[in-house]
Amino acid sequence: MTPLIQISNLQKAFGRHRVLRGINLDIDAGSSVVLFGPNGAGKTTLLRILATLSRPSKGKVSVAGVDVTSNPEGIRQYLGLVSHAPLLYDDLSAAENLEFYARLYGLDSPAARIQELLERVGLYHRRRDIVRTFSRGMVQRLAIARALLHNPPILLLDEPDTGLDPQAAEMMTALLAELGGSERTVLMTTHHLERGLELADRVLILSGGSIVLDTPADGLTYGDLRPLYDRYVGSNAA
Repeated sequence: MTPLIQISNLQKAFGRHRVLRGINLDIDAGSSVVLFGPNGAGKTTLLRILATLSRPSKGKVSVAGVDVTSNPEGIRQYLGLVSHAPLLYDDLSAAENLEFYARLYGLDSPAARIQELLERVGLYHRRRDIVRTFSRGMVQRLAIARALLHNPPILLLDEPDTGLDPQAAEMMTALLAELGGSERTVLMTTHHLERGLELADRVLILSGGSIVLDTPADGLTYGDLRPLYDRYVGSNAA
C-alpha cells in the first residue's frame, strides 16, 4: 500500500540558515505519529510545508499522491491543521466560528456537523458564547473542532498542548486519543514526552533539521524514551 504521506529529501532554508536537512519520511494511513524535538529543530517548519503554508527549498512532499508544491489546493481537502494560532475569531461565538469555516469549506447544511463536533469537544453548552471569554484549553478544543469540520483524513497538530494547565492538557490528550483511530492519520509535534507517547504508535525525534530517531511506540515507555531523547537531543532540551 502506498503511504498516505511521502517525504523525500526535504530541505528548507531561510537565507543561509538550513532548517530541514534532507528529511525522508513515509506515513501510512491511520498512523498516529508524534514528533519530538527541541525548539528550532524544524518541527513547525515541517508541518507548515505539509499544510501548504510554506514551500520546500528542495525535495518532494506528496499527500495522497498529490504534490504539495504543484497542487496545494488539491490536498487541502485532506488536511486539518491545529497550530500555535487557533485561527478563530474572538468576537464570534463558538458556533458562529464553525459556521464561518463551514461556508469556506463549502459544506452543505452544516448544522448537524457543527453540533456533533461541539458535543465531541465538550463545548456545546458554550456554543453561543464569544470566543474571547474562553480559556486557553477551550480555545484549543474549538480549534480542533474547526480543523475537523470537513472530516479530513489527516490531522496536523503543532504543539496543541502549549500553554495549557495540567488539567486542560490531560483533557486535550484524552480528546486527541478519541479523535485518532484507524481511519484518521495524526501527525503531532510536542515537547511533552509522556503525553505524546500516550498518543503515538510511532515516535520520531527531530534534531538539527534531521530525523535522528524513528521507532515504533509499541512497548516503549517514558523510561525508555527519556534517555533516548537525552542522547540525541540533550538533557536540557525538553
